Amino acid sequence: MTDACAAAKINPVIGFHGLRHTWASLAVMNGMPLLVVAAQLGHTDTRMVEKHYGHLSKSYIADAVRAGAPRFGIEDTNVVPMEATNV
Repeated sequence: MTDACAAAKINPVIGFHGLRHTWASLAVMNGMPLLVVAAQLGHTDTRMVEKHYGHLSKSYIADAVRAGAPRFGIEDTNVVPMEATNV
């Protein structure tokens, strides 16, 4: 890795673990499903990916609520989502 980083002019040198973390972070931020990221990282489920990368997914919480919330037969709604704020 030292030679590869030197050839690419990457300073400080990054190891395989850093590259793995970068790949997973970028994949989640680009919308890749957490289950797919987990499979690519060699995990059997999404728990570790959710713990370490779930916050990077813009729609993670909203998607989870939409997928698991009861429907009550309501199709249309007048509810407008709130904008995220940096607190």
